[in-house]
Formats: sequence, C-alpha cells, structure tokens
Amino acid sequence: MIKELENLKVSFEGNPNLRFSKVHLENDNLICECDTKNLVDNIVQLRKHPDFKFRQLVDILAVDYPNRVKRFELVYLLLSHEKNLRISIKTHLEENEKAPTLTNIYPGANWLEREVFDMNGIVFEGHPDPRRILTDYGFEGHPLRKDFPLTGFKEVRYDIDKKKVVYGPVKLQQAYRDFDFKSPWQGPDYIKQEQDKAEKK
Repeated sequence: MIKELENLKVSFEGNPNLRFSKVHLENDNLICECDTKNLVDNIVQLRKHPDFKFRQLVDILAVDYPNRVKRFELVYLLLSHEKNLRISIKTHLEENEKAPTLTNIYPGANWLEREVFDMNGIVFEGHPDPRRILTDYGFEGHPLRKDFPLTGFKEVRYDIDKKKVVYGPVKLQQAYRDFDFKSPWQGPDYIKQEQDKAEKK
C-alpha cells in the first residue's frame, strides 16, 4: 500500500494539471495541500483522470486553529475503488472566508458541507441548501469552534405546564459535594460509619 501511495505521490507531482502546494506521506496516508482557489480544479482532475479515479467523497471535516491567520483547516477524504487508495486534501481558510461547494462534482457533498457549516460556521459558496443539519434552527453559534462555550448559550428543557420544549438561560446549579478520593476498596468514611451504626443496632 505504501509503495502505491509513493507512486501516486510521484504522479501528482508530475501532473501539470494538479496544482498542489505540498504533497507528502504521513502515517501511511497521502496528504495533498492546496490553495482554496485551486481546490475544485484539483478535485475534478482527481475524479476524472484515468490514472486516479477518485470517484467517492468519503467525508469533509474542519479543524479550528484560532491562533492561526488562516483559522480553519478543511480536509476532504477521497477514495478510489478501482485503485483501492485513499487520499486527504487539505486547504486553509480565514475566519470569514468561503469555501467552494463540491455538490456539482460529488452530490453527496450536500449533507457533508451542511454539517461543516453547522458545526464550524464555514460557508460553502454555491451550496444549494445552506441550512443547519445537526442543531436546531434557532441555535446560536457553532459547537466545534474552539471559542464556543462548553455550556452553550441556551438551555433546552421540557416545560410540563406549557407541554412543550422551551429555551431559557443556562443555569448550572450544583449542590456542594464532598470528594474524599479514597480507594474504592477502602470505602469512604461515611459509609463505614453507617455500617458501624447498623452493626451496633
């Protein structure tokens, strides 16, 4: 498998129609990096070229690096059934930069791009149905961004009186708890005290 990926790497570097800024092997995976403006052309070549035939888009994911100028790393995972090879294509985006949609090339990109938009807030230019897919329609923010609070912005609960789900401010009230951090084999003191009382009775 590694030999095939090394041959593929050489093919990518020697192909004048592919505009990758960097192609390298990492953990038995061929990773190709390119600018966002070259993304669609590169993917069309990988899909249609008879030597490559990457005809399936497996997944699209995004990683948030808030300290970088180009904050988001967008990763496309492609599969060639005929060659039995997988590759990753990476591109980097600034916070408000749009990515081109791949729905015209891979129809399955529709839901994958909606998920990336919902979770990370990356907008795909030309997407036919840019709605949220995992969170509620009134949801605020994007949960996979590093600056999104762990508690979220709103609390969702079922109201018995209104007989429906309602939104409200986040309330994190918690009773005081005493942690004794003893070995579970010894047992906490309060359990031993209750056991001693029971034995005396």
